[in-house]
Amino acid sequence: MALNFHQLHIFFTVAERGSFSAAAQALHMTQPAVTMQVQSLEDYFGTKLLLRSTKRIELTDAGRALMPFAQQSIELIRETDATMSKFTTQLKGRLQLGASLTIGEYILPRLLGPFGQEYPQISISMKVMNTAQIMEEILNHQLNFGLVEAPVNHPDMHMEAVMSDELRLIVPASHPLGQSGEVTLEEALSYPFVLREQGSGTRLVMEEQLRSRQIDPAKMNLVMELGSTGAVKSAVEAGVGLSIVSASSVKHEVALGLIRVVPISDVRFKRQFYSIYLKSALLPISAVTFLTFLRERDLKQWL
Repeated sequence: MALNFHQLHIFFTVAERGSFSAAAQALHMTQPAVTMQVQSLEDYFGTKLLLRSTKRIELTDAGRALMPFAQQSIELIRETDATMSKFTTQLKGRLQLGASLTIGEYILPRLLGPFGQEYPQISISMKVMNTAQIMEEILNHQLNFGLVEAPVNHPDMHMEAVMSDELRLIVPASHPLGQSGEVTLEEALSYPFVLREQGSGTRLVMEEQLRSRQIDPAKMNLVMELGSTGAVKSAVEAGVGLSIVSASSVKHEVALGLIRVVPISDVRFKRQFYSIYLKSALLPISAVTFLTFLRERDLKQWL
């Protein structure tokens, strides 16, 4: 019998999850199949790797010695997939992902077209939801991966920056600030604001930048909180207040002359978009190829 990666991946997942049942759920396998593969690995090395108990499995000394090699093998497979994805031309399959609101509504629709032209045999299914919902569906194995607007902190989740974005000040077309070449942050904050709801990625980035300049976001003249960027844009267009949103989300309104983007001279609201997926998961090659597409292409030509 030869050592194989599949067994190392299963062993690593069992050790990381702390039980055969949890590993079986994560790997979409039956528990007896997981147990059999670990036993085969133990037979190969001629030693016990895991100590079974009624509550939780524990690593033996041999198991602890094997763990870093198992982890390295998983990382090597991921790097191999990422490298080889640059050369794939006839991929087939289904790309299933979740995207948070700004990404799903304004960014990805402009990128999925060019991606689909390159890989016409990959079918794409995207769910647009908030970051918490995306994480829940990934943890429940309903999604392979997600794209979110703010960093996440979860022990089972791998996170990587794949795109950059910038938030900009938007004002109604007839607003006095719209006639200015640029304004200061102090000038902008003297007006009423319409913002996304607390907890949204857009709101978090804006508030972090304000705090870094010793400005308390709670002291903004906030007249309205809304649950979508589309609603925020409509409120700004109607003259309810100013806002700070992704530049990619207002191209249509700016082109029609409904809203103006005004540069702020003394601050930039830059941020990253992140891919997230389970640390124990190996993404399908279609997902790896899509993430490579996002990381390595000049996306500005489409955005």
